[in-house]
Amino acid sequence: MEYKIVSKETFNFVGVSKRISLQFEGVNNEIVELAQGITEEQWKEMHELQNMEPREVVNVSYDSDTDFLEEKGQLTHLVGVLTTREDISNQLDKVSVPALTWAVFPNEGPFPFTLQDTMARIYSEWFLTSEYELAFSFSFSFTKMDEHKENYAYSEVWIPVKLRK
Repeated sequence: MEYKIVSKETFNFVGVSKRISLQFEGVNNEIVELAQGITEEQWKEMHELQNMEPREVVNVSYDSDTDFLEEKGQLTHLVGVLTTREDISNQLDKVSVPALTWAVFPNEGPFPFTLQDTMARIYSEWFLTSEYELAFSFSFSFTKMDEHKENYAYSEVWIPVKLRK
């Protein structure tokens, strides 16, 4: 699998979050509804706060009942941006992230299949053969839809990792 290792200092995810059902395949309508419910004012603040790479709207999954290993239970999902700023209004949720090393997995193809397949392969293949293990049980991704190809996208999956002991 293609990947790169990136170090990031402490930062925050800021956006709008909700507890949703864990779903491994297909479009998760709870995430679609979450994103559609974000107000213009919330989008404006997120974009003003955004000040670090990747400069994309991200989907953050964390606080899973099953550590993402089984398709059952719930997790918290946040649609938002990355920032080092702390001046965040009460209309947005904030998740503080310590300095971490990240494995970044670019992928491109039919959406959402390719993104979900990449996530599955990270856990079923890459972690088994790499020198890394999961540092924290959360991840984030972003997706850029190709305006010239229907249901086709470039995505990146970011997973916090640490060297195996």
